Amino acid sequence: MTELTIPPDADDQRAAKLVRDHLEIGDAVEVREMDRTGSDDPETTGEVTGFEAGYLELDGNPPTEGSPRYDEIHTVSRLDTQ
Repeated sequence: MTELTIPPDADDQRAAKLVRDHLEIGDAVEVREMDRTGSDDPETTGEVTGFEAGYLELDGNPPTEGSPRYDEIHTVSRLDTQ
């Protein structure tokens, strides 16, 4: 497993570039989101299916169905799937 932590001062564009440089389409990942009040599920897992404007697409889903926005990502880990 390799991990990328987004610096807290990174804007959307920098976070998106860091994520694109770290991951590839087809990678299995676990995403930990920034701590937010009332957030019940700060972890999301899935397969990277796209690097969209504003969010990392997992399993072909939009942000309303679980794909994290770049500004919400704290840490993303590429999972070893062997």
